[in-house]
Amino acid sequence: AEGENKLKLYSYWRSSCSFRIRIALNLKGLEYQYIPVNLLKGEQFSPEFQKLNPIGYVPVLVDGDMIISDSFAIFMYLEEKYPQHPLLPSDLAKKALNFQAANIVSSSIQPLQNLAVLKYIEEKVSPDEKIPWTKFHIEKGFEGK
Repeated sequence: AEGENKLKLYSYWRSSCSFRIRIALNLKGLEYQYIPVNLLKGEQFSPEFQKLNPIGYVPVLVDGDMIISDSFAIFMYLEEKYPQHPLLPSDLAKKALNFQAANIVSSSIQPLQNLAVLKYIEEKVSPDEKIPWTKFHIEKGFEGK
């Protein structure tokens, strides 16, 4: 049965975490089945998706029996399992710089502008504060302050 072994990516088109993995898969030349998960419609809370990732976040990559969530974990898995077209430099100092940048985005910037946080700001503070709040925290993260 062809296609059974194809990678499956559960993803939302506007998710920056999912977008990073789609870029990685395409740069590595890997074929994958795109399975949309509409976060605005709450599809991440469906019983089927909750079996894959009880936290309800995208992306989720399925590779045979292996189920991986979290974009950084997926990226590292792809880099190790599919070494063709490496995305990381072989130079250790340059690789460390890449890890540093990825960690800043994953830990300091992205969590402060995800859908759940923005919805909370909109409801608890003000709808008008959503964009300035996001802009402030993204700029702060990139400036290293």
